[in-house]
Amino acid sequence: MTKLRVLSAVLSVALVGSMLAACGNNEGNNAGTNGGEAGTANNGAANSGTAQTEKPSEPITLTFFDQNTGEAFTNPVAQEIMKRTGVKVEIQQPTGNPAEKLNLMLASGDLPDIILMSRGGDLVNKYIAAGAIIPLNDLLDQHGPDVKSQYGDILKQTRHTDGKNYYLSNWYGLDNDPVFGVQMRKDILKELAPDKAEGGQPFTTEEFEALLRSYKEKYPTVDGKPSIPLTLNGENMGAVLGTFKGMWGMKTYFEDNGTLKFDVKDPKYREMILYMNKLYRDGLIDKEWAVSKTQTWEQKIANGIVFSTPAAYWDLGNANGALKKAGGADSQLFAYKVVAPGVDPAKTTYGPRSPLGWDAIAITKNNKHPEETMKFINFLASEEGQYLLMWGIEGTNWDMKDGKHVPREELLNGLKEDWAATTKSTGVRYWTWFVKNGAGSDGTPYDIGRYNRGEVDQMAIKNLLDSVWDTSPFDNLGPEGGTPESLNYQKIQDIMKQSLTKIIISGSEADANAGFDAMLAAMKAAGDEKVEAVITDNYNKRLELWK
Repeated sequence: MTKLRVLSAVLSVALVGSMLAACGNNEGNNAGTNGGEAGTANNGAANSGTAQTEKPSEPITLTFFDQNTGEAFTNPVAQEIMKRTGVKVEIQQPTGNPAEKLNLMLASGDLPDIILMSRGGDLVNKYIAAGAIIPLNDLLDQHGPDVKSQYGDILKQTRHTDGKNYYLSNWYGLDNDPVFGVQMRKDILKELAPDKAEGGQPFTTEEFEALLRSYKEKYPTVDGKPSIPLTLNGENMGAVLGTFKGMWGMKTYFEDNGTLKFDVKDPKYREMILYMNKLYRDGLIDKEWAVSKTQTWEQKIANGIVFSTPAAYWDLGNANGALKKAGGADSQLFAYKVVAPGVDPAKTTYGPRSPLGWDAIAITKNNKHPEETMKFINFLASEEGQYLLMWGIEGTNWDMKDGKHVPREELLNGLKEDWAATTKSTGVRYWTWFVKNGAGSDGTPYDIGRYNRGEVDQMAIKNLLDSVWDTSPFDNLGPEGGTPESLNYQKIQDIMKQSLTKIIISGSEADANAGFDAMLAAMKAAGDEKVEAVITDNYNKRLELWK
């Protein structure tokens, strides 16, 4: 108890510095980052040949709308890119909401030369339907040898329904790295479950519940504040439900006799929700979780009063930074695996990953230099271009030693001390375009952020690497915007969103079951079977297109 009091007493000071550093780290892990996570980029220039960079016969300027940044293209890496390609780049500022800006550009026809937008939702399809972005197939055949080599089958899987490629993915290739996990304080685990604190062995749901009870009994208060065995981020239900679904081995949809149904129709989903409700009724879940914002959730964890939370392992950067500074590495929350009854630990689904990427990068119809643009893209997508984007300049940011890329200590120290400032000033990993997950031809990670993994990352890999699964067959299967089914789909999404929180905080198991039944009935009335028919049809068409 004394240890927790001392830790809590110094956290308010530690959190300030930690948040500044960890925010930069989160930015580094932002592959679009929202859910984002780091990918990995590649430059085999030293090992597999320098990219064939053909400069335009006359200087050209390309305007580039990147929904993730509006900074001027002036830092050292940007200057080197323009030097090697002979192309000047002007970044357009995505003022306000990027999605709104993208819709406005589409409506007005005032388009830049290159656009980077999210692959999620139906925005890409709107641009294709409007003829605002052009097919890339001929350009790839003529001027994109490195693109075709790097992307491989991803080009087949990102084709539109007409068989053409209208964009190139960003952060593509299956990222074999964990996502969600049950985050627990390692120092407390050493007291309550010393045989499993170092990882490698999963917990059962019964064992996890017992841990929460033991924590509450041993530490009813921390520095005079009520302790919280388990808190949830009410502002990020995707991570909360994604973690618990991982325990039960559930995926995007419930596959039932050849039909894809909404996940809540899986009998295991009801079992999962009732488990969460029991934890809540027994006082093991934070009573205020449903109204907590991310900042509040983070603050509670950083204050040292929380034992566990369901989240992506990188989401705790700020709080863990403060905990580590105040109490050492073991005071952080680490990702562990919890397995539901009857589920094979190797078939848990904590790691949803899509090899098809986070973003779509496209050439617009207003581009006056499509061939030169593809040559520019070919360089950036090549191994040489990727290492330049993600590692910086050879001899300045990294050196080639014994056939491998080795980052300079000053760069690593800068990224560790202030990720945001270092990436911005050097340009290293600032322009994350055409990024390929995995390792380069010399075995070093494409992403310099993966070069030295911290103790939190290493524990997540140890415990949850086998839970990574490919979501791409199930991504973006919803009805096309503007159709009756799309309206049904939105109503159903709203029903689930509004119902699940109420079910979790129900006062009794009977109330929780009744709430679940009411949700299913409301979904049926909203036309869920019509929507599921569209989703299943889109799924079958996708599998056929990928053959």
